[in-house]
Amino acid sequence: MGMVRRNFRRLDKEDFLLIYKKYIRPHMEYCVQAWSPYLKKVIECLEKVQRSATKMVHEFCHLSYEQRLRNLEMIPLGSEETEVT
Repeated sequence: MGMVRRNFRRLDKEDFLLIYKKYIRPHMEYCVQAWSPYLKKVIECLEKVQRSATKMVHEFCHLSYEQRLRNLEMIPLGSEETEVT
């Protein structure tokens, strides 16, 4: 994500989704835990990456995480049903 942040100062929705789907998300899905996160700490770690990635869209950076996901038509990486403490 640091490389994307350094090379793209301002992203709009379409550019962000393209870059996120091509560069950021595949790195997160490479790990088995990303396919089916089970532990709460793994879910939180994946969500943290997605939270900071969605803040890169300049027009949505002031919105809450849930609103950014809705506007970008993305889903949260971890669901509440699968959490184990």
